[in-house]
Amino acid sequence: MTITPYFKKKMTDSWFSYLQVQICKEFEHLENNRIRFYKREWNKKKKNEGGGTSFLLTGGKVFEKVGVNKSTVSGVFAKKFRSKILGASKNGKYWASGVSVVAHMKNPKIPAIHFNTRFIVTSKEWFGGGMDVTPSHKDEKEKNIVHDQLKKICKQNKKNYKKYKKWCDDYFFLPHRNEARGIGGIFFDYETKNWVKNFKFIRDLGFAFIDISKLIVNRKKKLKWTKADKEKQYLKRGRYVEFNLLYDRGTRFGLNSGGNINSILMSLPPKAKWK
Repeated sequence: MTITPYFKKKMTDSWFSYLQVQICKEFEHLENNRIRFYKREWNKKKKNEGGGTSFLLTGGKVFEKVGVNKSTVSGVFAKKFRSKILGASKNGKYWASGVSVVAHMKNPKIPAIHFNTRFIVTSKEWFGGGMDVTPSHKDEKEKNIVHDQLKKICKQNKKNYKKYKKWCDDYFFLPHRNEARGIGGIFFDYETKNWVKNFKFIRDLGFAFIDISKLIVNRKKKLKWTKADKEKQYLKRGRYVEFNLLYDRGTRFGLNSGGNINSILMSLPPKAKWK
């Protein structure tokens, strides 16, 4: 059975919309439904080039700030950016859809969590994404829980966990400080072979992200914390800001594809500090 490019776009776009709603529902449930996401929609300046929907929840008992963004956009990349995107060098045309989540927690004992998956079409087509965790307090058991769950998802889908883990470790690294952003996770890009199997993998990873997030939060949401713990979290958030503004590819892609500035910078924490 041959799946046409149109249906590939339609199916991934629908999946990302569904996943966004499910993540919001599960996160509101973690807040005992006492607080809701605020929904905001945006469109690119040029007509018929798509847009996105952003959900933001702030001031919760679990989530100090969490954004769940979904966008589906198309257009033409600027010439200076085309060489950085697979298959875009010829005419710069692209279509892209995906979901991105960044959660900054109120309790400093609970780590920040990041997740995204995407499907991009130029003269090539591929899936990319991953998830990683950034704690401000060391917890080896938590680290093992995260990596064991991701290893399981990769194994079920015959994906190379070790390769994806190393890719994540190398990517989420701050060279100017010579330190990792967090405890890693998995990261992948340019998954071009076997669209059906890759589509299944990103769906499984989306559900796994929800499950892992719930495991992490429920383990620690009742832990007590001090002002000193919060100060440590603020300093770690400073590193998060540095990475996202200096190195994050998603930030650069959003800025170079006419994305919404507020949605692109959703990943930044509500408060951070530097020594």
